[in-house]
Amino acid sequence: MFDFLKKLFGDKNKPTVPVNIETAPLSEEQLRSVTRVSINYEPPQLLVGCAQSVGKQREHNEDALFAMTSVLSDNDTKTSFGIFMIADGMGGHQHGEVASEKAVRTVAEELVNKLFFTVLGTRENQGESLHEIMETAVMEAQTIVSKKAPGGGTTLTAALVVGEQVTIAQVGDSRAYFIYPDGRIQVVTQDHSLVHRLVELGQITAEEAGAHPQRNVLYRAIGQTEPFKPDINTHMLPHPGYMLLCSDGLWGVVPETEMFRLIRSASNPTDACYQLVQAANAAGGPDNISVILVQYMS
Repeated sequence: MFDFLKKLFGDKNKPTVPVNIETAPLSEEQLRSVTRVSINYEPPQLLVGCAQSVGKQREHNEDALFAMTSVLSDNDTKTSFGIFMIADGMGGHQHGEVASEKAVRTVAEELVNKLFFTVLGTRENQGESLHEIMETAVMEAQTIVSKKAPGGGTTLTAALVVGEQVTIAQVGDSRAYFIYPDGRIQVVTQDHSLVHRLVELGQITAEEAGAHPQRNVLYRAIGQTEPFKPDINTHMLPHPGYMLLCSDGLWGVVPETEMFRLIRSASNPTDACYQLVQAANAAGGPDNISVILVQYMS
């Protein structure tokens, strides 16, 4: 950067020579990269965008999403909170959309009741960890979906953010990604699909999985009759960076490199989500598309 500035403005210890210089304004991405390091956000908070589309080949939307953020800042606490969920319903019209809607509403209610009211001091903590709170919420969703949408089911990727920490519950093949400024994209959930299991066993390659005729077959979903426990893990949020939640209507058709490019070039998370949905539809839009993008600002 120092050498660049010397070339641009000249070295004061050397005589300058007039030259013809053509200048151009910095792009939005260049401006963000320059200003990001100098801004401290107080209190820390979550910048969030979301977008959804029925796609190009489906008549009904069987996806559901939920995004909620809040901040508590006083003399003792400066903490951001968030609940984010993507659910991709299965089982045809009615069954699929009911399953995804019930799963999202049930988990949201459980998390709000057990966490947010406790944080605000209006309800006593029962001694449960975040992991236990999340697991109880997902298992309650399993009970409700089994009753309200018999024969249907849904994926569920749920993220509970407290400060810089996120606890993620996973059932099915919607996904959570961490996206870093240097171009790294990390899938932090595991697909509960037949083809993913075949890839793990070395029976097919990742490339073959993308075109496999059974790529949409899940061995774990909310609403299935077999007993199960969700995958639940806790991570540190990328900082700087993003957390992306999406249904397979996005990740199944848009390459990760393109997802990164669209996110980094967007002016804000909402615009990024819109661009991601547009890209999925441009690739054929074979399924419903749901996207949530979260950026931790501090």
